Formats: sequence, structure tokens, C-alpha cells
Amino acid sequence: MKELLFGAAYYDEYMPCERLEKDVAMMKKAGINTVRIAESTWSTCEPQDGVFDFSHVERVMDAMERADIHVVIGTPTYAVPAWMIKAHPDILATTIKGRGIYGARQIMDITHPAYRFYGERVIRELLKRTAHRKCVIGFQLDNETKYYGTAGKNVQERFVKYLRKKFRDDPDAMNREFGLDYWSNRINSWEDFPDVRGTINGSLGAEFEKFQRTLVEEFLSWQADIVNEYRREDQFVTHNLDFEWRGYSYGVQPDVNHYQVAKTLSIAGVDIYHPTQDELTGAEIAFGGDMTRSLKQDNYLVLETQAQGYPGWTPYKGQLRLQAYSHIASGANSVMYWHWHSIHNSFETYWKGLLGHDFQENDTYREGCVIGREFLEIGSHLVNLKKKNDVAVLVSNEALIGLKWFGIEATAAGNNGIGYNDVVRWIYDTLYQMNVECDFIWPESENLDRYKVIVAPALYAAPDALLEKLNRYVYAGGTLVATFKTAFANENVKVSHEIQPHILRDCLGVRYHQFTFPQNVGLSGDMIGEAKGKEAKTFMELLIPEGAEVLAAYDHYNWNGYAAVTKNRYGRGTAVYIGCMTDREVLERILRSVLEETMTETAKESFPVIVRKGTNDFGKTVRFYLNYSAKRRMQQYRFLDGVELLSGAEIQNGDMICLEPWGVTIIEERQEVGI
Repeated sequence: MKELLFGAAYYDEYMPCERLEKDVAMMKKAGINTVRIAESTWSTCEPQDGVFDFSHVERVMDAMERADIHVVIGTPTYAVPAWMIKAHPDILATTIKGRGIYGARQIMDITHPAYRFYGERVIRELLKRTAHRKCVIGFQLDNETKYYGTAGKNVQERFVKYLRKKFRDDPDAMNREFGLDYWSNRINSWEDFPDVRGTINGSLGAEFEKFQRTLVEEFLSWQADIVNEYRREDQFVTHNLDFEWRGYSYGVQPDVNHYQVAKTLSIAGVDIYHPTQDELTGAEIAFGGDMTRSLKQDNYLVLETQAQGYPGWTPYKGQLRLQAYSHIASGANSVMYWHWHSIHNSFETYWKGLLGHDFQENDTYREGCVIGREFLEIGSHLVNLKKKNDVAVLVSNEALIGLKWFGIEATAAGNNGIGYNDVVRWIYDTLYQMNVECDFIWPESENLDRYKVIVAPALYAAPDALLEKLNRYVYAGGTLVATFKTAFANENVKVSHEIQPHILRDCLGVRYHQFTFPQNVGLSGDMIGEAKGKEAKTFMELLIPEGAEVLAAYDHYNWNGYAAVTKNRYGRGTAVYIGCMTDREVLERILRSVLEETMTETAKESFPVIVRKGTNDFGKTVRFYLNYSAKRRMQQYRFLDGVELLSGAEIQNGDMICLEPWGVTIIEERQEVGI
């Protein structure tokens, strides 16, 4: 990519009055160089079956072309028109709650033949009118696609075929692997296969969710194949991946395997939303960015992020700019807001854009103007930033869903409490606040030896082949940090009958036979020292060392014979096992000792000052200093002499950097990398 893309979603269809030329003028003033259009208004583009009206799309393209503003075209398939459901009511997804009712977006069965017929037709008609246009630089497939719980008759029939292939047409093999003899769930004939929506069997239920995730991969691949028939070589294909939602972007998406979906894209794309004001930490920006960059080990597009969002997200002065550069610091080649203007009706009326309901300039828009001007001035030094990280976090959809069925804190009273993503974010957020940049890897990832340290949080369900791969990684000289609930069950959520932690036992140098919930259990050991909150939390495994060094033990009259944290030499490498949840300070001490031993670069700075780096197209290291606080911060610059890109000031090793509240400093070293 030759420039940073700075933009917003734009909906001429939603406007209560004629605005196009005024909006274009305001975009130019703000430095907006890209808009996303078309992805959400199928019923406007095709008001009746086979009747097409792309006038809104064409007039926006005309205006953007005159203004030299790029356009990203979204396929409009994620919200179906009413006429389609009237003609084919069974297009609405049947889920565990029954048949859906028309109204919301993303309520359809993405496998339905009629839906696919209409979807392909509207995509082709849209592309005939857009792919040849000079202003169109790429295409977004659908929107935050998931499988929407679809579990109707046709989906379940496909699932049975999937299982027959997986188990080589042997139901006995499936019964053994899934434990279906329990509660008389055994299936002796494929013709007797029951409605899977009612299953109480975690292995079968998790397998169905795995199958449902493949529907997303197939659906987006199908769309990509259509788009690829029309697009020019210089036009990209992307999709706006999203995350587990907890009122904002939080963790690994349970309904999509990002790693597999990314294979069908020419560039990965993402939507990242997060708290602001006093709750702005940047952790969600970094987490989402690191995960998306890691999918293709390359730069990515932020296709949606917030400008103002809901009232609680209206940013303080400086925060919009800080957020923008935080995306770029993770390797993003774009910052695009959802959306340009606040809409005046319907579901997201109060999810505000760069402009409010009155379309007037406001503090957020004016700060956007600053960002746009700076991107134009220094963007060539920030586009295509490359990263080489020494630490990777291993994430797994199978582990996530396994721990949904069998919760970490589940009791006879119910399956509540923390989940897989809480453990992932416990690890990631601690590394983030330590200024340790990370990649993400998946069970399918190869070349693990490019990382000094791999952290595996709660790898509950994992195939033997993955565990053996981790063994080889450590034996060859790598360092593995694994947490509780790792290697407990296989990819079919079948718990191992061997002594835990199963295949990793020799590598980790420990075994355990029991686990429980800690009550008033302290932690002791030299590593723990005087750390605050030094106690086991949430879940604890009673570790028995088998050659491993005890880094921390349980401090409790009944559990004091067991280890809590261990370190083991295995081949040329090292494996650390964390057998319980801890406070972040204790976890930081554990991780810091690992990083120091592996001579992994760590920053002296820590949160709220976040330091990130990358190598730009000029072969020079660019360092970002991001102040996630309302206080001015002074930091010493400890690297090669350079220039502060935003101000043009010369910076020398040893100089003090003044970071304004919610401020940004970006330094480009003068010397090229490797010279």
C-alpha cells in the first residue's frame, strides 16, 4: 500500500436531507481519503425481486471520484430485504431458540440455496457497476460474518455428512470418541441421528460448533470467488473480522476461525471497538491489531472503529488521535470510522459518527482533521510497518468452545464464571502493560521456532499432534509458558485418561491428579517475594513436581505440599507451568523472569506509557510512545538518534520526551535497520 487510508463508512441512503457535496467538502477538510459504502442496504439496491437501483452507490462513487477519494465497496448480503423473506420464509435461520423473526440484520441461514441465489445475483449486479471504477480500491465481503446459530434441517443434514466423513462412516467410532453411551445418547445408525440442538454432550456440541464455523469459511470463500471474477489486480478483497463482544471488542471470536477465514482474503480487515474516557487503555486496540496482523503476518486494515460511538465513548481531547496512532503502531494501514455521520432513525441512532445529528463540526471532527493532516504529512513513514516479535500467544477456537461447555468455575449449581477469553486477556493484557509486543499463533501455525517464547493460555482441548509440536519446540530450545487447564482434553473434548498434563507431562516436569477452587490460599516463593495480592485465585491445580523447579507453592495448611508455578528444563529448552490464576503483579513477575532468561527485549517503560515499534518502507525503526493517562509523563529516550515525526524535532539518545495527557510521540531512527 502506498498511503495510509483514513476514512469512514458513508451512507447516502440514510441522509434526511441532501448532503453529498457538503459531506465531501468536510471530508476533504478532514483529510479523509477513503469511504466504505454499499454493504448494508440490500433492500435499497434491490427494492423488489430482480429490480435493481444502484443510484445511491453510483452518485457517491461519482462524487468521490471527482474529489479523489477512494471507495471500498461492501457486498450487501448481511441484511436481507423483506421481499425475500416473504417469498422464502425458511431463509430465516432456525437456531436453538427456533425460527427467527424478520427485522434484525444477520438472521438468515447463510447456507440456504435461495439466499445464495439472491446473494450471488446482487453481488454480481453491484460489481458490474463498481469494479471498473477508478475510485474503487477494494471490496469488503459481507460484514462481521458469523453463522448466526443456524441449525435447521439442511444444516444438520450437512453435519451428519461431515461426521460420517470424519469417522469414516463408523458410528461406533463416533460413540466411543464422543462418549455417547452416557445417558443413552448412543447413536447406532446415522438415520437415527437426533436434532443436535438438544444435545447435552459437550463433545458432540463442540463438534457441531466447529462445523458451524466452517460454514462461515465456506460462505466468505464463495463470496470471494465471485468478487475475484470482477476485480482488477490492483483491488483488494477483505473482510471486517470482529471479536467476542462484551459491550466492546474483547477476545477470540467463538463463532469464526479467523485463521481459516483469512486465507480467502488478500488483506485481513478488522473492526475494533473499546471503552474510552477514563477507561481507555489501548489494550483492545493492541489485542485486535496484533491478532489481525498475525493472521497473514502482514499489515491489515481497520475497517471500523469508533469516532464518538455511544455517549459513554465520546472521547476526551487527544484520545481520538491517540487511538488512531495506536492502530498504526500495531501494523494497521488504515483507520476508518463507523461512521461518518450519526443517523436519525432505527437501531443505531445513538451510535454517533465523526459528525453528530446536526452535521456540524465538533471536537471529535476537528481532532479528525488533525489526524488526517498528519497522516498526509508523515504517512509515508508509517505505512506498511513491519514487526518481528519474539513472543507469541497460542489461541484456539477448540479450547474456547471446550471451556464454554465445561466452564473453569462450573459447579453443580451451574456453568458460570470466567471463560477462556478471560485467561487469554489475563496473559495478553499483562504482556501489553509490560510493553512486550506479541504475535498470535493458532494450532495450525507452523515455524514455531521463530519465537523465543510461546504462551499457551488454557489450551484445554488440543489434538495430540499440537501437543507433540509444542514438545518439539521446547526440546529444540524454545520456551513454553502454559497455564492451568492446558492439555486436558483432545480436539473432540474427550478428557485424557492418562496422568495430567498428558503429552506435556515430561516437557513440563509435573503431574497432578486433583484440582479445586482456592479459598484463602496464598502463594509463597522467592519469585513471589513481596508482591501484592499474592494468592491463588479462581482455579488451582495441585502440582507435583517430577524434576521441575518450584517457583511458587501454595501457602495453605492443607495444600502446602503442592506446587503452584514450576519451571522445567526439557532438551535445550524450558517450560514454565502456571497452575492457578493470580493477580496481575504475580503474573508479571513470572513472565518477566521468563523474558529475562530468554534475553527477550523488554522496555523499561510500563503502562500507562505504551511503547511499540516497527520497521518502515525506508528500512528505519519507528518507535511510538503512547500516553494512556490524563497526566503529563516524562520518559527518557534510550535508542538510536532520530527525528520526532510529528514535530520534526531532533531526538538524541538520553533525551527526555514529554508526553502530553493522552499524547503521542513518534520517533524515526536515522539509521537503517541492520546498518
